[in-house]
Amino acid sequence: MSNPLAPGSLTGKNVLVTGSSRGIGADTVLYFAEAGANVVINFRNKEARAVKLADAIRAQGGTAITVGADLTDPASVASMFDTIRQEYGSLDVLVLNASGGMESGMEADYAMQLNRDAQVNVLEAALPLLAPGSRVVFVTSHQAHFIRTTETMPEYEPVALSKRAGEDALRDRMPALTEKGIEFVVVSGDMIEGTITATLLERANPGAISARKDSAGKLYNVGEFAAEVAAAAVDPIPEENTRYVGDTSDFTR
Repeated sequence: MSNPLAPGSLTGKNVLVTGSSRGIGADTVLYFAEAGANVVINFRNKEARAVKLADAIRAQGGTAITVGADLTDPASVASMFDTIRQEYGSLDVLVLNASGGMESGMEADYAMQLNRDAQVNVLEAALPLLAPGSRVVFVTSHQAHFIRTTETMPEYEPVALSKRAGEDALRDRMPALTEKGIEFVVVSGDMIEGTITATLLERANPGAISARKDSAGKLYNVGEFAAEVAAAAVDPIPEENTRYVGDTSDFTR
């Protein structure tokens, strides 16, 4: 997938992508770094992958730091932003990409802790570093964005409800963000082939991905969707602050 960002277009800009040691987050970070941004690779427990990604970016002449943080732990989040402040001084783009809720062995309310409470806390903790003209991007799915009007697979429903709750909580802060000159956009995508979520859904509900692909006609892969997320950080804000990626016809009838 080609980079949607022009070379050098983000030189001097500082970007944090949460959950960026692998998958969509990792590809998004690479696009930003290739455009000249100083990037922050955030991870929870995949430090080796984060370090490998940062090394690859530096080998190409880019600037990257890795910062581990459990986003459900406010103290850990505060420490992450202390590091970013020390290393970069400010942030121009915050991509709220990290999410979860289908992992085994987690508390019953873990999805809501991560997909709603942690998203809000990360935004609040980032505010002192976000200057006028900066942008916040929240990554979600059609299955979550439209959950109030379109049912989803039972296996994914707790995640969908928690991500919609997170989106709503962030949208509630839009007037305060606008007052500070900070822009906000939601990127909503259909199922993404090759992600951990798609793998877990397929395991719990065999045939789910192929069925959705048959219905939608096309599913984006990780690199293609990451390109949309990266572009959302610089493109004009779309109507209703929502950038749709992939077919929405099954959700908007």
